[in-house]
Amino acid sequence: MKCVEFEKGITVSPVKDLNLGETLDCGQSFRWEEYDGGYRGIAFDREVVMKLDGEELTIENATAEDFEKIWRGYLDLDLDYSMIRDSISALHPVLKEAASYAPGIRILRQEPWEALCTFIISQNNNIKRIKGIVKRLCEGFGERVGSGYSFPTAERLAELEPEDLSEIRAGFRNKYIIDASRKVADGEVDLESCRGLPYEDARAELMKIKGVGVKVADCTLLFGLHRIEAFPVDVWMKRALEKLFPGMTADDFGEYAGIAQQYIFHYSRMNPKLFE
Repeated sequence: MKCVEFEKGITVSPVKDLNLGETLDCGQSFRWEEYDGGYRGIAFDREVVMKLDGEELTIENATAEDFEKIWRGYLDLDLDYSMIRDSISALHPVLKEAASYAPGIRILRQEPWEALCTFIISQNNNIKRIKGIVKRLCEGFGERVGSGYSFPTAERLAELEPEDLSEIRAGFRNKYIIDASRKVADGEVDLESCRGLPYEDARAELMKIKGVGVKVADCTLLFGLHRIEAFPVDVWMKRALEKLFPGMTADDFGEYAGIAQQYIFHYSRMNPKLFE
């Protein structure tokens, strides 16, 4: 890939197997919005606008150094998704169809604390409401970044009580956010260790936090720590497995289970007639 700087940002090409809408606004992350023909969002304390024209990616407000340090990894641009689609498509004909339906989905490499916190918020929630809660959390306790706010650190939130979060309107999740922030801030839960721990041990580390069950732990491992063997199962995925993959379990999807999960999740959400 070639990265070229210009007055407002950078262009990167060729970028293959990437669809910004399917990747940034499919339920992995909750801080991206459509803007001026692309997507504007904040990650790793940087606000950028991303646009894609064919295989040319433009990132406004970014430098070549930012690309190498942040955005190349964030968009997972060094992983060969074409090879992975071919591999997982051999597992089941419906999975082959799901993978070909949205080949531009990539798994974001998000900041682990943000991923953990946002997926705690995601419990029994829809994407629109999750985005609202996350936005209010950042506005209330983050730092100003461009036109928005950074995601508040665990250390900042650890200073608060659950009732201090009443303004974000997250309800019962407030106490889980505070418990998570305190355990991460004081090192009782070591997020970075979860990159290399055996999978069940990494999941157990996250489940020390009140309100973090298997699904939230799996989402954090997949979207925050790039454990692409993770296969989060929510209501949509449970229905998809029962209807489209009878007799199969998460273990049957192999080393790229998390990528298969995203293809299935998106395919199922976009084709509700499959479940009628």
